Amino acid sequence: MSSLLEGAKRLVTRGTDIGVRVNGLESAVQAARGRLDDALLDPADEIVSKAAERLRLSADHTVVALGGATGSGKSSTFNALVGLELASVSVRRPTTSWATACTWGVQGANELLEWLGIPPRHQIVRDSMLDTGREPKDLDGLVLLDMPDHDSTEVAHHLEVDRLVKLADLLVWVLDPQKYADAALHDRFLKPLAAHKDVMLIVLNHIDEVAPERRPGMLADLRRLLDDDGLEGITLLATSAREGIGIDELRHAITSRVADKAATRHRLSTNLSELAASITAVSGDAQPPAFSVRDHAEIRAAVADAAGVPVVVEAVEKATLIRSRRATGWPLTSWMWRFRPDPLKKLQLEVPGGTRDLITAARSSIPDANEVQNARVDTAVRDFSDRLSATLTRPWATAVRKASVSRLPELEARLDRAVAATDLGVAKVPFWTRAVRALQWLLLLSALAGGAWLVALAGISFLKLPDLPDTKVGSVPVPTLLLLGGVGLGIVLAVLCRVLVQRSARRRAQQADARLRKAVDEVTEELVIEPVEAELLAYRLTTEGLRAARG
Repeated sequence: MSSLLEGAKRLVTRGTDIGVRVNGLESAVQAARGRLDDALLDPADEIVSKAAERLRLSADHTVVALGGATGSGKSSTFNALVGLELASVSVRRPTTSWATACTWGVQGANELLEWLGIPPRHQIVRDSMLDTGREPKDLDGLVLLDMPDHDSTEVAHHLEVDRLVKLADLLVWVLDPQKYADAALHDRFLKPLAAHKDVMLIVLNHIDEVAPERRPGMLADLRRLLDDDGLEGITLLATSAREGIGIDELRHAITSRVADKAATRHRLSTNLSELAASITAVSGDAQPPAFSVRDHAEIRAAVADAAGVPVVVEAVEKATLIRSRRATGWPLTSWMWRFRPDPLKKLQLEVPGGTRDLITAARSSIPDANEVQNARVDTAVRDFSDRLSATLTRPWATAVRKASVSRLPELEARLDRAVAATDLGVAKVPFWTRAVRALQWLLLLSALAGGAWLVALAGISFLKLPDLPDTKVGSVPVPTLLLLGGVGLGIVLAVLCRVLVQRSARRRAQQADARLRKAVDEVTEELVIEPVEAELLAYRLTTEGLRAARG
């Protein structure tokens, strides 16, 4: 678009940037593709392409097209403005489907004429050897077109007129006193082009054929018809190309437009505004909605619930309790915990030895989301998409809703893989349990040693053997101290560790919950939130582009 912007800088006056407006409309059309009807966007695409080409071409020339019905004196007016008999004048219908072009100022006009589709044999350069060198230069930069008659019976003539009407910078409609109320002209051209009245002139030709006293009334009647067409205030001139009446006024009206280069700017500006307004009427102009904290929280909570995160977190806490109690309980009773099933192994999230089961099968053994959970996800997704699209027009609201559920069929399998691949942090029991286990066994061995010592003392006494030396700590015999201390301290240590194990289990469950929700949130972001954000971004780009195009 660099050439586009360069052309715009040459073309527009200070404070106006047609190039930016063209870029805005182009951006809006690209963003709206697939969301708005192509029939609405295609004309905008066409005008963007034509505007870009027009801006790239000569900004020093203004294309003025003369249009009218057969016998209106259009070609005579063309000759009068040129000052030479170039266009054939006849009451018969024309035999050519091409327009004739006369150019004032050759520099840069060749590409413009090629873009207009004017064959070389229908091109005339006014400042040529036909001039004497004394002709006024007020029309320098003018490309004057004599279009085929719009009421011709030839289809090719209709197509050529329709094509050039879209390309011309300034349109001059030459009317005949007998046919100025012709519905074909008013309904086909004047009414549809009412928004372009700043770049149109109306000429009532053959005024010499009307009695002087009837001329004001006829002009007033034509003005009334033009007002009905939505062309209030449009320039209306009475001329006679044959007698030269009003030709100077017409020339002045054209030269003033050529001099300030306003016609091209007005035509492009009106096209942009008109198309941007038509798209805005369908697309809307509301502020782009944004995700709220509530939206994110509800979606993620619903998806996490459907993914079985609460079930897995509960299993992590129970598994940590079971494994830690096996390690820290009193050795004489802790073996009973081995008969308690491991919740994680039941879910196949861990296998013996702590090795991760990566679940290579299509599904993991995590409990399937029940209908209530699936319904909650579906409801949460639809509710948040409805909230986001509440202020949008129907096409965009539909696009947001479709995007929000477009990838839900993938959700369940992706969530299973995400949960199954998450490191739950329970492959090993807490490091401090190893020290507790060693201490428990030391206490148990102490109790067994004390018990064995007491049994030996009882046996010696029973057999009337000589007593062993009496060993005490204070007043308590050492074997009794070992037995009671080992058992008592072991039980106390087991009770204390029970509290620590519960805290550790809760902490590990919280850590697992955070990891699982992070994994689930990534899937939710990719499959639910990102598609919706893409639609909201497209809406924002469309809205901003249309605002820029409207100027």
